Amino acid sequence: MRIVDNTVEAVFKERVNKFLTIVEVNENSVPCFLPDPGRLEELLYPGVRVLLADRAKRGRKTRYDLIAVYHDDQLISLDSRIPNKLVFEALKSKSLDEFIEYTVIIPEYKFHNSRIDFMLDNTHKKCLLEVKSCTTVINGVALFPSAPTLRGRRHITELVRALKEGYRSCVLFVVQRTDAKILRPHDSVDQKFGNILREACEQGVEVYAYFSQFVGREITIRGKIPVDLSQ
Repeated sequence: MRIVDNTVEAVFKERVNKFLTIVEVNENSVPCFLPDPGRLEELLYPGVRVLLADRAKRGRKTRYDLIAVYHDDQLISLDSRIPNKLVFEALKSKSLDEFIEYTVIIPEYKFHNSRIDFMLDNTHKKCLLEVKSCTTVINGVALFPSAPTLRGRRHITELVRALKEGYRSCVLFVVQRTDAKILRPHDSVDQKFGNILREACEQGVEVYAYFSQFVGREITIRGKIPVDLSQ
């Protein structure tokens, strides 16, 4: 996908709360929206260079979104909304081998009391697909989540429920950087999520991971990495 907004480089100063940061643009301190609720402590620290998207419009409290950070010679997307858009494009172009047979793609599918990112359909079997954004990588290992996630646990539980009701159920992690060789649950942050994911996999929920790359104004899914659910 292509970033269509005007962009500007800035220097990160501080994180005020989960979604609000202060950055320096042309020597001015500016409030900025951060579209990622994760902790991001290893990526966002005072003095690091970041990339902003200029999204000024009526009704917004901030002019800019902080969409990426420069880290170890790569640009890492910090917009947790991007993976869904990437996967949607990949599903339409049939560039994800695991889902190439599906001809119907319904985003934000209502399943009981939850919304699952995608419902895929063909003449054989419906599939529910949940997408998760991952930005934490330590020594080549992508770790999800970066903060305790009640919502994430609920989604995995709903995928198990769907499986029992006859759906194919899948979760796809999109690692928004290029230095991950494998993905594992981040048990030291949310042991319950890791346990729920492992139990879901044992019952038949499929778990996949891909990584994306941010170059110029383009963000693209580049390849698949293995998932390790061992403890």
